[in-house]
Amino acid sequence: MAGKIIRRRFSFSGAVQGVGFRWRARHAAESYGATGWVRNERDGSVTMELQGSEETIERVLDAVERGAYIHIDGMDVHSLPVETDERGFYARGDW
Repeated sequence: MAGKIIRRRFSFSGAVQGVGFRWRARHAAESYGATGWVRNERDGSVTMELQGSEETIERVLDAVERGAYIHIDGMDVHSLPVETDERGFYARGDW
């Protein structure tokens, strides 16, 4: 991960559950070296925290959006403090 490390929380709405979103996010994060997690929410949205360089985070998001059945209608983004001890990226259980 080149560049300053940042952490962001994303909340995605649209066709984001039951379409491979979490699998695609985990695969992309692992491929680009990002850390964090992703989970389905009760309201049909998906929450994801990503940590890495700005470029790494953009690459993960681009890969997720290219999912064949994924259609993101809305995305809220919040900056968070970096978790220095975090290792890996995980798909969390629902809710």
